[in-house]
Amino acid sequence: MRYIGNKENLLDKIYNVLIDKKIKENSFFDFFSGTTNVARFFKKKNYQIFSSDLLYFSYILQKAYIANNQEVLFEKLLKDIDCKTYSLFATPLQKIVEYLNQIPDRQGFIYENYTPAGNRMYYSEENGLRIDAIRQQIENWKYESLISENEYFVLLACLIETIPFYANVAGIYAAFHKKWDPRAVKKLILRPVEFVVNDKENFVYNVDSVSLIEKIEADIFYLDPPYNQRQYAPNYHLMETIARYDNPAIKGVTGLRANYENEKSKFCNATTALQELKKIAENGKYQTLILSYNNEGIMPETEILSIFGKIGTVELVEFDYTRFKSNNNGESQNKKFIKEQLYILKK
Repeated sequence: MRYIGNKENLLDKIYNVLIDKKIKENSFFDFFSGTTNVARFFKKKNYQIFSSDLLYFSYILQKAYIANNQEVLFEKLLKDIDCKTYSLFATPLQKIVEYLNQIPDRQGFIYENYTPAGNRMYYSEENGLRIDAIRQQIENWKYESLISENEYFVLLACLIETIPFYANVAGIYAAFHKKWDPRAVKKLILRPVEFVVNDKENFVYNVDSVSLIEKIEADIFYLDPPYNQRQYAPNYHLMETIARYDNPAIKGVTGLRANYENEKSKFCNATTALQELKKIAENGKYQTLILSYNNEGIMPETEILSIFGKIGTVELVEFDYTRFKSNNNGESQNKKFIKEQLYILKK
């Protein structure tokens, strides 16, 4: 998934740093879970996972990948729908995904507001109809009690993982292209998600993670907060609207959700970010805290080291990685690489 700060390509490096520093524990709190890539990686390493994020579409992914610990079978639903077109060796999820790819188009909130029919070019009209049809069908199955909670979130995760591949955007949803990206005009085909299973009970939350520091005890706290003033909620407003499918009041040329006050992060302001970081570091129940940041973040390196240095021993590990292309602007437009920083605090 295209997502600012996505650590998918850095996970092996981060894990190797932990091994080199002899940090190999049993539980892991992914404090700003986002796409869940970090939590998934460590779940596959058989850590017990705790994860949280303010955004609901992240919570959907957490429920499907982290909390769910088995392949879902859709036994009740498969008895209710026609399965004649499915391949003999298809899994239950593949059968349901194939069924959803064949249901009739339906008009709904996405078609009416985020396609040319609504004077916006986030999705083609055809794909707007597909998104509405699939999203409404999943909700109807839940209402009719034909799918379990796990099955519901797995199907929503399939949709959330699929829609970025057909979005007419540069990477975030704060604006759409004025001309069609070639991939945006291809017909949307729903994709099944993978199942990630370990032998632990894992817990996920849709709250401000700072509110959990007295509740959650984990060997490793991993923090990957926003690096700049741009809030994630407006940058990914359309994914949030598809996830919630709540017909929100919207505003402006880009159709932003009119109210996202409850989804604002204090890490998008330098002063409050340092205050929150201090609160987490001082009060969190962990053995090792890892802050994943970069050299252009709004929290100064000296301030971070000062906060951590008063609590325990701290190391800083740095390595280069490719800039997320939506951040190639302003004074940084000619810089292809930035430095990933891992601050490792041991109480």
